[in-house]
Amino acid sequence: MTLLAIDAGNAETRIGLFARDTLLADFVVASDERRTSDEWFLVVDGFVRRSGLDSVDEIAMCCTVPALLEALRRAYGRYYSGVPVWNVGPGVKTGVPIHTDNPREVGADRVVNALAAKELYGGPAIVVDLTGTATVVDAIDAEGRYLGGAIAPGVEVSLEALAKRSAQLRSVEISTPRDVIGKNTVEALQSGTVFGFAGLIDAIVERMIDSLDEDPDDVSVIGTGSHAGVVLSECETITHRNRNLTLEGLRLVAARNRGL
Repeated sequence: MTLLAIDAGNAETRIGLFARDTLLADFVVASDERRTSDEWFLVVDGFVRRSGLDSVDEIAMCCTVPALLEALRRAYGRYYSGVPVWNVGPGVKTGVPIHTDNPREVGADRVVNALAAKELYGGPAIVVDLTGTATVVDAIDAEGRYLGGAIAPGVEVSLEALAKRSAQLRSVEISTPRDVIGKNTVEALQSGTVFGFAGLIDAIVERMIDSLDEDPDDVSVIGTGSHAGVVLSECETITHRNRNLTLEGLRLVAARNRGL
């Protein structure tokens, strides 16, 4: 049983291929809204064959970009006719109760992350997801209920805005500087980015743990996302790191809906 898992976000799309519960390979491509359904098929099929597979038996997907969702749906309908497709949303079982003012506002990827956190690490849990466009921190209680979260600008978006609005500043590689006190403009930008976002994350996580009214030692704090590496290394509150958390959540979604 081969599962194709797709996490389509604003900047990047992660593609994972599972054989039962084992992740065989994962890939990242740009979330180009101009890409047609035929092009999406060629991209996905290339990764499938690169992984040594001949076919796909089922598909699980979460997508936060309407234009991408439509193109992917057309690709599946044309090239994977008859293959079960679970697009996380209304009608797809996740097993995650959503306790927010308007559950329909919650992004599918956040629900999938909550499911993976609950099943892989137990509750209570906090998921820190760093993408290029947003820094998202979500809370799951001891019963596995999604309670809500916090959204801040992403690392890349912040750097791009700073470079665009400041004549003497520019985008830099996101890496840890030799010291928090930058000795040049590049190091100063790196310090502000890496240590600034690490501090932001730690502060939000600590406040969420207080709001959950839990012992900090009992809360799993999982870091994930395509921009998680350097920043999460400087965080003091992260207890687990799993770059494939969303893909694992999609695997769990497929398992819950299989045969229904």
